[in-house]
Amino acid sequence: MTPELWLEAPAAGSGIYTGPIVDSHIHLFDPRRPQGIPWPPKGDAIHRPTLPADYFAVSKKHGVTGAIAVEASPWHDDNFWLLETLRDDARMLGFVGNLLPGAGDFLPTLERLAAEPLFLGIRCGNLWDRDLREDVRSPAFIDGLRALAKSGRSLDSANPDARLIEALLEIAHQVPELRIVVDHLPGAVIPTHQEQTFLHNLRALAAHPGVFAKISQIPLNASDSAQARNRLDTLWELFGEDRCLFGSDWPNSLRAAPFRDILGSALWFMRDKTGQAKTKFFSTNSARAYRWSGIRD
Repeated sequence: MTPELWLEAPAAGSGIYTGPIVDSHIHLFDPRRPQGIPWPPKGDAIHRPTLPADYFAVSKKHGVTGAIAVEASPWHDDNFWLLETLRDDARMLGFVGNLLPGAGDFLPTLERLAAEPLFLGIRCGNLWDRDLREDVRSPAFIDGLRALAKSGRSLDSANPDARLIEALLEIAHQVPELRIVVDHLPGAVIPTHQEQTFLHNLRALAAHPGVFAKISQIPLNASDSAQARNRLDTLWELFGEDRCLFGSDWPNSLRAAPFRDILGSALWFMRDKTGQAKTKFFSTNSARAYRWSGIRD
């Protein structure tokens, strides 16, 4: 059965998950703003208003009950634009912002955002001309991550490769109390000569109980690709049913396929797991990773 057909299979006796789904990775932006947006660029297929109502218009019918927005902008003020954008939709469980630990405005901005229950953490990695492997050499950067951990928030990574995993391992050693969510691991492109180093460091990283794997960017051909299946099986072996969580990467994922097919690939991945494991993967593990409450005034 191809991944996209998993959404249409009969629920009874099929092994298909039919419970609530929390999508732990979507992006929101609006190019109609006077200042525009830094990403995606003009002319891109997804350069259009992408707001909570747009997301749930395509996902609600597939059982999605909640979502977490991940900032797609390095602009300081866009953290607050995103906060205000999702305030009025109770299905939005929170957001992961974009701040640079160690920067002059990091601590005051963190303190301001930490007063907001919808603020769940920050994303920092190999994007916006940053290199996490270089960042971790800065004592100020590590101090910023300690402050992030003290606030109860988590760290998402971005664009996984061998250097990123090495950097995250260093962070896990230096700030063991920090929860780390490693994004897009199924889609990581690792050159053959780096594969063993990547797997060695990933195994060491997974040994830290506060590190989670976001199973996003599942290759659409995973059911037919031994390499993709092996990667997914390895992630499940390393992180297990308590630390793997679903993310669609919508609308970035639309470059590859419609939302239904992206979700279908995740359902295919979880096809032979227990009902309890499916509930954790599609719902409750995101609450463990991000500590969202789901309670809105």
